[in-house]
Amino acid sequence: MVTGAVRVLRAAVVPLALIGLTALAGVVLGRVYAGSLLTGLVVGAAAGSVLVSVAARRLPSWLVAPVSVAAMVGWTLWSLRLAADRAALPGGLLEITGDAARNGIPRLLTAMIPVEPTPDTVLVPVVAAWLAGLAGAEVALRTGRVLLGYLPAAGLYAAALYVVGPNAAPAVGVTVAFVAVAAVGLAAPTGAASAPTDLAPRVRAAVRLRLATSAALGVALVVGLVALLGPVVADQVDGRPVDPRRYVEPPQVQTLDENPLIRISGWALRPEQKLLDVSTERTGVSPQVPGGAAPGAEPAGGAGGGARIRLAVLSDYDGVTWRVGATYRNAGRILPAAAPSRDSTVETVRQQITVAELSGRLLPAVATPREVSGARVAYDPASGTLIRPEGLTPGLRYAVTSAEEQPDPNLLASANVPAGAEVARVLRVADGVPDPMRRLAAQLAEENGAPYARAQAIEQFLAEHYRVVADAPSGHAYPNLGFFLFGPRAGGGQEGTSEQFAAAFAVLGRLSGLPTRVVVGFRAGKQGPVLAGDAFAWPEVLFDGLGWVPFDPLPRPNEEPRPVEEDFRPTPEDPPPSEAPAPTVEPSASPEPVAAGDGPPGRAGVSTPLLVAGGSGGLVLLVGALLLTLLAMRRSLTRARLGRGDPGQRIAGAWREVTDALRLAGRPVGDDLAATEVAGHARQTLAAARAGTTADSTTADGTTDGPAVDDLAALLNQVSFAPGAATPDQAARAAEVAMAYVNTLRSARPWWRRLLWSVHPTPLRRARR
Repeated sequence: MVTGAVRVLRAAVVPLALIGLTALAGVVLGRVYAGSLLTGLVVGAAAGSVLVSVAARRLPSWLVAPVSVAAMVGWTLWSLRLAADRAALPGGLLEITGDAARNGIPRLLTAMIPVEPTPDTVLVPVVAAWLAGLAGAEVALRTGRVLLGYLPAAGLYAAALYVVGPNAAPAVGVTVAFVAVAAVGLAAPTGAASAPTDLAPRVRAAVRLRLATSAALGVALVVGLVALLGPVVADQVDGRPVDPRRYVEPPQVQTLDENPLIRISGWALRPEQKLLDVSTERTGVSPQVPGGAAPGAEPAGGAGGGARIRLAVLSDYDGVTWRVGATYRNAGRILPAAAPSRDSTVETVRQQITVAELSGRLLPAVATPREVSGARVAYDPASGTLIRPEGLTPGLRYAVTSAEEQPDPNLLASANVPAGAEVARVLRVADGVPDPMRRLAAQLAEENGAPYARAQAIEQFLAEHYRVVADAPSGHAYPNLGFFLFGPRAGGGQEGTSEQFAAAFAVLGRLSGLPTRVVVGFRAGKQGPVLAGDAFAWPEVLFDGLGWVPFDPLPRPNEEPRPVEEDFRPTPEDPPPSEAPAPTVEPSASPEPVAAGDGPPGRAGVSTPLLVAGGSGGLVLLVGALLLTLLAMRRSLTRARLGRGDPGQRIAGAWREVTDALRLAGRPVGDDLAATEVAGHARQTLAAARAGTTADSTTADGTTDGPAVDDLAALLNQVSFAPGAATPDQAARAAEVAMAYVNTLRSARPWWRRLLWSVHPTPLRRARR
């Protein structure tokens, strides 16, 4: 009886060792997961795979694998369903399993630490643990080669250490436990490794000697390997492990989302478009006016207990475009919590948000989100913004809980701003700043020493001197901001949308030494729809101990802006030349006329008619040669624009053909107009030319059945905001549209204008600029 129990214990040592070794790989990997769910699922997979092999030892070896795989499928499906329920993910089991199978490995390597145990982040560890346990059990239990049977578990353990990388403390204790469990399994003889009892004493002694010798050789091999590899491993103890996540690209935002600031003008033109439905609940401290808001400004939380919802945070500016520049990592329901600013209070905001017509991948939320349910998200901790990698779809409903910081307004006046490498990104000023803008920033900074006073001065200057208009063209490059700040009011300057106000504040702030960024978002009430008219942009300034403080440079309602020239007049870059009186030139004595008959003797003069005929013929030839030269140069210019360079350059050349045609038709366009506005102007010009009237007599929309100039404008915008994305087919399409428009507009002109069209030198002069 006792002997049977001992045999059972001996037989159980190796299976238990295999379970323990495989489970320890789950313990190592679980250190970068949130909670203990992943560790429990891996332990279950380890136990299940080994126990199935133990129970099926009497079955043929070819039958064990199918039985174990069937059990693995059942355990895996149950694990995925449990993980989905814990993470509150919607969808059926089939949908969840398919998504996890497609995206398991990339999402595991791009997930944010700590990793949320979701179906796609537990599938690979559970399946790998089961297969490692199955392979180890079959080798160790059927053939008696225990050390060889440890290889799958050891490989799984090494893979777990590699995936964890530098994102957790060294697993010294777990590794010691792994070695100890492996040693216990090796010390216990299996049935295949013990000497049979029915042998003769001499034979049994020989078998035991052989087994002892093999064990001694195995121990000597292990000791030798330890002596050989020990110093190498010891040298790497203090080294930083390689992070496999750096080899996998995390989820990226689309071009539309990289610069959502350009969407402000489009939303302003369609203010009734429904983008979201929002329900907001606040707990904790009551909303207070943000430190940077001007007197009478809207609270940070919005009116009536609502919220200011962030869509994107833009920190990078190259003088042309503000960009998000964020690194998003797949995240679970619980997001990493960052410590709040030292001198700020925190209010908990819970929202239920339903997407209506908002497009893109950026997921709106109040700053700073801490928990998201109902949608799979990726998160950027630096900006505190979210994306949905699959993109937004109408009807998507999710819940988000945020920790909204409220800075102490009493500390703003004396607060400093940080400096150094950590904030160099939000202090960087791109090359090419217009001199008037530098002088304006210097003037505002000289009059206000403290950082908060400088920020308030910029805010007040913009609010008092500029006007908000919904139909202002989009753009925030240096030329656009220069026209917005200093352009003539009668010509469309000194007015814009919140895009120009926020971008101008951020640039002037950086020129004044303030770390700034631009935020795009929405004003939302406590409950109800969020419309396109609720979208706006605002600047923020980073203060020590207070965090990012929003400012409101928009003018107050019903206040007429003062002319900029009252408080700032840009000095001309080049002083005009002095107006010195021109020197007086004394007239010289006129030569005395020569008599007609005083010519050289014996030479007859040329007759007047012959001189006139020769001069006229030479003039005609000269004019003809000039016209042919102009015609050849014009055609060469057109061929170069439409046929040379990359597709983006050819699309830009096609656009210049259209603008040159408008200039030749007497309807030139200004350089400050957007491409879509120029396209509308082109349609009106063509309609007026066909009708034989002025452009003012056309219909309001200026529609015509002529060439699709709007398609060409869309291609130009694509080239401007996504350089290198244009294809040769799109370039060919742009050339086709441009030539069709030019020919149609030319054919609608009078015959004598058509003759001059092809030789007019204006496009040649403009091409040299």
